[in-house]
Amino acid sequence: MASLSDIGLAAAINILSAIAFFVAFAILRIQPFNDRVYFPKWYLKGLRCSPLRKDALASKFVNLDFRSYLRFLNWMPEALRMPEPELIDHAGLDSAVYLRIYLIGLKIFGPITILAFSVMVPVNWTNGSLKHSEFSHSDIDKLSISNVPNGSHRFWTHLVMAYAFTFWTCYVLKREYEIVASMRLHFLASEHRRPDQFTVLVRNVPPDPDESVSELVEHFFMVNHPDHYLTHQVVYNANKLSNLVDEKKKLQNWLDYYQLKYTRNQSQRPTKKTGTLGLWGERMDAIDFYTSKIEKISREIAQEKENTISSSNSVMPAAFVSFKTRWGAAVCAQTQQTRNPTVWLTEWAPEPRDVYWANLAIPYVSLSVRRLVVAVAFFFLTFFFMIPIALVQSLANIEGIEKALPFLRHIIEVKVIKSFIQGFLPGIALKIFLIFLPTILMLMSKFEGFMSTSTLERRSATRYYLFQFINVFLGSIITGTAFQQLNNFIHQSANEIPKTIGVSIPMKATFFITYIMVDGWAGVAAEILRLKPLIMYHLKNSFLVKTEKDREEAMDPGTLGFDTGEPQIQLYFLLGLVYAVVSPILLPFILVFFGLAYVVYRHQIINVYNQEYESGAAFWPDVHGRIIVALIVSQLLLMGLLSTKEAAQSTPLLITLPVLTIWFHLFCKGRYEPAFLRYPLQEAMMKDTLEKAREPNLNLKGFLQTAYIHPVFKGEDDDDSDPATDEIAEEPTLVATKRHAQWSTLSPSKHSGFLS
Repeated sequence: MASLSDIGLAAAINILSAIAFFVAFAILRIQPFNDRVYFPKWYLKGLRCSPLRKDALASKFVNLDFRSYLRFLNWMPEALRMPEPELIDHAGLDSAVYLRIYLIGLKIFGPITILAFSVMVPVNWTNGSLKHSEFSHSDIDKLSISNVPNGSHRFWTHLVMAYAFTFWTCYVLKREYEIVASMRLHFLASEHRRPDQFTVLVRNVPPDPDESVSELVEHFFMVNHPDHYLTHQVVYNANKLSNLVDEKKKLQNWLDYYQLKYTRNQSQRPTKKTGTLGLWGERMDAIDFYTSKIEKISREIAQEKENTISSSNSVMPAAFVSFKTRWGAAVCAQTQQTRNPTVWLTEWAPEPRDVYWANLAIPYVSLSVRRLVVAVAFFFLTFFFMIPIALVQSLANIEGIEKALPFLRHIIEVKVIKSFIQGFLPGIALKIFLIFLPTILMLMSKFEGFMSTSTLERRSATRYYLFQFINVFLGSIITGTAFQQLNNFIHQSANEIPKTIGVSIPMKATFFITYIMVDGWAGVAAEILRLKPLIMYHLKNSFLVKTEKDREEAMDPGTLGFDTGEPQIQLYFLLGLVYAVVSPILLPFILVFFGLAYVVYRHQIINVYNQEYESGAAFWPDVHGRIIVALIVSQLLLMGLLSTKEAAQSTPLLITLPVLTIWFHLFCKGRYEPAFLRYPLQEAMMKDTLEKAREPNLNLKGFLQTAYIHPVFKGEDDDDSDPATDEIAEEPTLVATKRHAQWSTLSPSKHSGFLS
């Protein structure tokens, strides 16, 4: 169990690590040859030029202005200087609202920390319960509720503080929900024209023996939305074609590499072995080898493209349907189309950048089965991950290590090593075990068949949060308690075990403090250094880059990573709310995290991250809901903890808190959540009216026709003329319908889009 000196050593290690990262970043960011690594967003926007100077060779690579090294922390005030409206214009509403999650943390835990240290810490510290107990404890535990004797009247203080913390948290959440909902509506009303404002994704189109999917979609919407339907684009299963295009890009990269290598040394043409990984096989000219490979796969791509377009089996029962007005799209997206609620399913189309094209080829009928399979897989993943969690908790228990490895006892008992093991090693070990988890969860979400990248990330974030709640939070408490109080578990009756757990829960604050310092202090500081993108950029710049376009692709600005970042933030909300009453010593560490992370990620959003999509802060209901869950969990755990501390009089009064919190959540859900799920028809009509007045001759069909064509049909190279792509771009002649029950189209349609 970590003592005060152990926490001090861990804090020193993490603070020094964070300072080292910041100093390294401050030096590297001002070097001219790193400018594209630390300011890629400005290059992508065309607002920044390379600082490489031509007057002196040294200045091309090293910043010779020594005064700039003295201002190594000036990036912090620069990150805070940009006002929020300008930040929204620069980076989008998603990024601006994401930063508000950190602000909520500061708003909630700032006053709570002050109140807890003013009231709770003195109440807990001025008791001597742990001195006379048989439980393993440290000096830090004397600041927790565990130090209050059973049946004490001082528990009324904890009860009052629980009410105060709950009311304050709910007040902040309501204010933020109101602000973000208003920001979203204002953003949707003021943003520029986008294809997704006019387009609906239609799925589970019922099969018809007399008509193709394209004909069926057109006839259905011409009959049911005659005044607003504009065009449509059917969905193709182009996954095989997409794989071929990706393979061609990889081959092209190798060809570029060998051509650049030959350009630098023309005395000898590069060669390679034709076997697997180039380890064996016949040796031949590398440029000729990859040229022939690319020519071969280009022919395969052209053939596959033609087969995809001409084959009816490649057409999925889905389509992107565009309307003449936002009002028409809103009516279609938010209403049931037929008597049968399982066919002609409509939803807002994601913006073209947000579409996850591979999943459009998944049949709708298989989605339920896929989601059941993933739910079962996630259950077993969560269950079996308890094993490494238990291993991590064993590292936090010196006695357990000495029993398992007795020959290390003399080394472990050295004070510095003991402090390192208890104060730093458990946090870093848990961080390592969680490295591959987000990738696994994202693969699960893709298998489920969601249609957009934003939905995939939100789904992965939900699972990541559940995983962290069950394994990192509950798992660490349960297994840690078992390891720390193993002797008590063995020698006491079963009736006493809940009391032992109740005393031990506050004592796990020391483990979470070490984890917060590793992940929330040093981890956040490491994010701004961007070590991996820095190395990869210089490797690509040395071996692959030939043109400015190649250099732009090598920058890799990355994104916010909502699927990993937001659940991690929610873990800190959970820890802060649970331990605010139980063990307030944890609160300052969380407060430092929120403040540091806000500055770092604001800088990254302004200068680095290039968001792949814009959802208009559609994720905010999830953020609000998870903080509510954390609040309810904190109340239930406090209720159980007080019941083990024989505080029978105060415990019943805590039952009111979860009830009030759930009522508050339902109120916010009914009042603010509709703004994130539906688009008001009034707003749509206002925007349509203004646009019609400003641009009466707008060619909306020309704007929408190519918006939702699969990227592989748009051609890999601008200079290549692709017959299959040209065929798509032509206005097709729609075959006259053979069905007499619907409106027949006896002449070539003027409504069909490129892919109809």
